[in-house]
Amino acid sequence: MTSFDGLAGAAAKHCQLPTANPDMAATTPKLADADAPRTSLPIYSANVDAPTATGGALPAPPHNHSCGSHGPNIDYELVLDCVHCGLCTASCPTYVETSNEADSPRGRIYLMRQVIDGTLALDNDVKQHLDLCLNCRACETACPSGVQYGKLIEPFRVYMNEQEPGRQTASLNALQRFLLFNVFPYRWANRIALAPARLMQWTGLDWLTEKSGLMNLVPRSLRNMKNMLPELKPHYGSLPEILEPIGPRRARVALFLGCVADSLYPETNYATAKVLQANGCEVWIPRSQACCGALHYHAADEVTAREFAATNCDAFGATDAERFQNVDAIITNAAGCGFQLKDYAHMMHGTPQAEVAARFQSKVRDISEFLMELGPVKPKYALNVRATYHDACHLRHAQQIFKQPRQLLEMIPGLELIPLPESELCCGAAGSYNLTQPEMAERLGDRKVENIASTAARAVFTGNVGCLMQITRHLKAAGQNVWAAHPVDALWASYSGEMPPQLKDPSGAGTDSKTGQNH
Repeated sequence: MTSFDGLAGAAAKHCQLPTANPDMAATTPKLADADAPRTSLPIYSANVDAPTATGGALPAPPHNHSCGSHGPNIDYELVLDCVHCGLCTASCPTYVETSNEADSPRGRIYLMRQVIDGTLALDNDVKQHLDLCLNCRACETACPSGVQYGKLIEPFRVYMNEQEPGRQTASLNALQRFLLFNVFPYRWANRIALAPARLMQWTGLDWLTEKSGLMNLVPRSLRNMKNMLPELKPHYGSLPEILEPIGPRRARVALFLGCVADSLYPETNYATAKVLQANGCEVWIPRSQACCGALHYHAADEVTAREFAATNCDAFGATDAERFQNVDAIITNAAGCGFQLKDYAHMMHGTPQAEVAARFQSKVRDISEFLMELGPVKPKYALNVRATYHDACHLRHAQQIFKQPRQLLEMIPGLELIPLPESELCCGAAGSYNLTQPEMAERLGDRKVENIASTAARAVFTGNVGCLMQITRHLKAAGQNVWAAHPVDALWASYSGEMPPQLKDPSGAGTDSKTGQNH
């Protein structure tokens, strides 16, 4: 194990400089002085009791505070929030796996600070430790000092990319980069690209190529991407732009479809729309909506990410303040998309769309968050299954949403919800992390599936498409017959009475959800 003091000494030795900068004593503010800027930064989760969670347009925090020509544009006060207590280390997936201080949030903040101070060179060793970070935000949940780690690592990665353009995706081959930036962010391009895979699954060619060994002729990187694919269901096609509520109208909401999620798990978007209708919501599906921008933003391409954000602000009517009042909420069912949408004011700060972005994000809600605020209609059909729940990082840590999905699942008659060990620990998906850091992603995926197996659950639920793909792949590799799905899929099954085929017994007997009896 590498100690914190050892890390400081190693950094100083590496640079042939003392561990402390003598000039810093006169210029570094006291910790108490950092309280004002920290409390002025809004919390963007609408489900917490905080002065900033008003539902109105949120003020944008400071974003581009220069730290000198040698470092990234980071508000140095955010760096000073870390008091090096180390409580974050036990919640950090990479530190848990490696026991290396430099792979912990505390260690990475120390490395970033030394680079900003000019006392440590940004060499390959430093970059490797920063690249290994999943940006899961578990450290933010654990931190008693309110350190906003995401607002440190993200701009720092932008800075690293500026110094070395394209480095974020340098480990990917040309085809993977093309798919990541030119296919994945577009719903129709995804559906077209997945058509051959759907055909292979439905005709049995997929099974045949595996058994015959033909897949071994395909490059390993593409085999890994193919193995990430879940069982592809028929797409619902195109839902009407307006879906009327069932019963009296309780709310008017706009549904964000996403891009990859809509192509890989179309049944979840369909279930989300139907559940909202069943809860008395008029559902509006804007036709011109786009990708949330997360793929590009986390790859340090802020320009393209902001273009997607501007498109969505316009598509959902946020550019017209009076018209936007008619929308009670913008609903998303993907944790990664949800956090990105809730971060628009920060991402668009300093641009002409900053005010519009703040207005837009003020109404973004995760489906579970919104239903619990609205007061969900109780489902009536039994779903007799032992299940567990995995906390998607960008839901649990970035948005602080963890009770609501469990509360919805516990409403379902017959469903037994078992706590999952290390539920809050990242599964290794982390956006494109399982492509850029496959070794660590593999270790974390295996760890997650081992924990799922310990519950003896027949179903595991999680609120993010990336987690579903990662967990499904590792469940399949481990030979576990477990249904991995979104909580809203289970909720719609309980509303509609349609038993998901994945829960039927291998013999085909299964359970009738309308009677609760085996047949």
